[in-house]
Amino acid sequence: MKRAKITIIGAGNVGATCAHWAASKELGDIYLVDIVEGLPQGKALDLYEASPVEGFDARIVGLNSYEETADSDVVVITSGIARKPGMSRDDLMATNVKIVAEVTRSVIEHSPNTILIVVSNPLDAMVYTAWKVSGFPTNRVLGQAGVLDVARYRSFIAAEVGCSVEDVSALLLGGHGDDMVPLPRLTSVGGVPVSQLIPAGRLEDIVTRARNGGAEIVGLLKTGSAYYAPASATIAMVESIVRDKKRVLPCAAHCDSEYGVGGYFVGVPCILGSGGVEKVIEVELEPKEREMFNASVEHVKELSAATEKLLAG
Repeated sequence: MKRAKITIIGAGNVGATCAHWAASKELGDIYLVDIVEGLPQGKALDLYEASPVEGFDARIVGLNSYEETADSDVVVITSGIARKPGMSRDDLMATNVKIVAEVTRSVIEHSPNTILIVVSNPLDAMVYTAWKVSGFPTNRVLGQAGVLDVARYRSFIAAEVGCSVEDVSALLLGGHGDDMVPLPRLTSVGGVPVSQLIPAGRLEDIVTRARNGGAEIVGLLKTGSAYYAPASATIAMVESIVRDKKRVLPCAAHCDSEYGVGGYFVGVPCILGSGGVEKVIEVELEPKEREMFNASVEHVKELSAATEKLLAG
């Protein structure tokens, strides 16, 4: 049986940890690409040398070019710079649009039939960039954010209830962070509605903590940001695609008639399989939820318009 070919662009903390999770799950052969000479090669070799101890079989290759990544089944894009002190959000977006556009051109030159998963920030703008530059059908371009937000939400609920994280089922819509749309009425613990287990005020605190999950970690680390959970969330998406698991996961996916969005990438529950986004699942929203979701979509529209100008310029 042919092993899947997985390329990860960017060998920083998120990219290298994606490679780690993918290797440990034996999802396929892994190609780690970065512009810094020696960085992807060193991390790939280090990870491969762990394989006899952990008992996983995978080819793990570090590269500074794209030729060997040809015909990848899935490509994960983590490239981009982090926001530095004194840098405006506009400056960050302008820089990362340029980087992700360049990466996407290199990817599609060698893997024209791949599925793109974008992790770079600001996410909504970067997914839009990859889609416009690649010219791919919308089912083959998606962004990672919702799986991470839901993971944070579920972990905090499990800690509050004192139960296994496996027994918490939850769903979030909308964008990452401030644009997140929580759906506590669709959250349960072992099938029991969470509202019967956690008081409303405390549940709102948990939602707020999940919304600010990334900022909390940045505040603790001082000089870095989260990478274990973001990488794990990304590889959950990769696994569902390369193994055709058809999992229902919240992703930044293209919605046209769905939710009345009108042609933008927004956070919604999707069925992920070998075809990429195989279906967007529509949830009937209550008025307050719809209001929050619409606000999130408006922000995505603004980011997409700004991205379009950067790409045109």
